[in-house]
Amino acid sequence: MSVARLAVIGWVCERYNCQSMLFLRKSKTVPLPIVMCGVRMGERVLQIGIDDPALVGALAAKVGLSGHAAIAVADDRAAEKARTAAENAGVLVDVQVAALGSLPFPEDGFDAVVVHALTEGLPSLHGATAGAILHEAHRVLRTGGRVVVLEKGQSQKTWFRSQSRQPQGGDTATALGAAGFRAARPLADRDGVSFTEGLK
Repeated sequence: MSVARLAVIGWVCERYNCQSMLFLRKSKTVPLPIVMCGVRMGERVLQIGIDDPALVGALAAKVGLSGHAAIAVADDRAAEKARTAAENAGVLVDVQVAALGSLPFPEDGFDAVVVHALTEGLPSLHGATAGAILHEAHRVLRTGGRVVVLEKGQSQKTWFRSQSRQPQGGDTATALGAAGFRAARPLADRDGVSFTEGLK
């Protein structure tokens, strides 16, 4: 395709706000946690815990009106933070206050689960044990669903670590495996956040 033709297509996309030609438009920078969680339009997504309210709202916004966003938090204060985050993001979120080791959701009810463990860390997330939280995440996920655990990272700059060094999420990957997840592995450690995923 010629440069002139590409220029014309680009002008048309700009003029009529064409969303199908995003590769020709100036893209916005998407925050790394949003990218790593991989939440998509139309999915059913559960978040467990709350660290950054803006991230909670942004993840809920990714599913759109065709999806379903829910969050489980341990107390009313956290629930208020979640509701405010949803309001600020202009999205609907099903906020549930419950023991995080015993979630009020049915089996196989979600396509993805995101566990927020940046503040307290997974082993003592809001007083619940890591094993109980991850077993519940496994229970509420559909077969083929994905869990992503966000924890405090070790590095501000490192992407994928070499095999000779143990990633921050190594223990979490082991815990995910013990909870029944397959292919559990650390994904990345960057900008102060460690990402670990597992599949059901």
